[in-house]
Parts: sequence; C-alpha cells; structure tokens
Amino acid sequence: MTALGTLLSSVWFILPAYAANMTPVVAGGGRPIDGGRRFVDGRPLLGPGKTVRGFCWGLLAGFCVGLVQALLHPSLEPRLALLFEDPWETVLGGFLLSLGAMVGDTAGSFFKRRAGVERGEPFPLLDQLDFVAGALLFSLPLVLPRLTLGVLAVLFLLTPPLHLLTNYAGHRMGLKSRPY
Repeated sequence: MTALGTLLSSVWFILPAYAANMTPVVAGGGRPIDGGRRFVDGRPLLGPGKTVRGFCWGLLAGFCVGLVQALLHPSLEPRLALLFEDPWETVLGGFLLSLGAMVGDTAGSFFKRRAGVERGEPFPLLDQLDFVAGALLFSLPLVLPRLTLGVLAVLFLLTPPLHLLTNYAGHRMGLKSRPY
C-alpha cells in the first residue's frame, strides 16, 4: 500500500474515535462522572470536566460515524485498505473505537489528577494520545490481524498535531477556554 493509502486508511479507521473525542467539547456539561468524589490522595477522582452527558454524547457521535462508515463500506472497499472486513464489523468497530476513546480520555484525566495537573492544564502527549490508545485497545480484537505498524505510526504521529489544531480551532470558536 502507498503512503497516501496508509494515511487515508488510518484516518478512516480512527474517525469514530476522533468524533467521540471532539463531541464533549460541544455537547458536554452537566453532572460529573465522578460525582465530585476525591481519590485517596485528596485530589478529584476525574474532575468536573468529565461529565456523563459528554461521555454519552461522545459515544453516540462516534457510533453514528461508524454507522455512516458501514453504509459506505461496500463502495470504499476496493479503494481503501479497510481494517474492518464488512459493514457489520464496521458498526461494532465504530462502537468499540468510540467507547475506547471515551474510556481512554477519562483514564487520561484520572492520571492527570494523580500527577497534580489541574483541569485544563496541558499534559503533553497524554492529552493528545489517551483517547487513541483507548480506542486501539478496545478495537484490537477486531483489527489485530490487519493492524499494521504503518497504520499505528500514522495514528501516533498524525494525532498530536491534529488534536492541537482542532483544540486551537475550538478555542477560536469560543468552545474551549484554552487553545491547547
């Protein structure tokens, strides 16, 4: 496969996770997942930025992207090296990628709080890659035979600058208080 083919296949594959990760910025708010509880270290378990509504809307948005991908699967298969073999696997994969992204992002917040990093403060690479790691982990049972080092390299090299760019755009649109 060409470098461009690997790039396009990688982005197409991870798109549900990207959608899931971006959605809480717009649709989040409300009750915190941790209910305001603190961990044994006295710091917030997750913090007020991780909400039930944001998690659920993120999961739904990513799943919907997976549904659209499943509908397009037959027409794209000859052009892209798809990591999911058929439309039904694409639907399940979209759900798993989205759930993994939301769990990975939530776990990232847990680790940031343990490190003493306040909500909204940067934690380079963890902020950009926690959701991708979670998405890959959750989708691994479906894609393991077809997941290549090239795809992994694209995801881990492309996501940090893309994440920073979308955060900056969200800041400029007034959706985020900080540009990172």
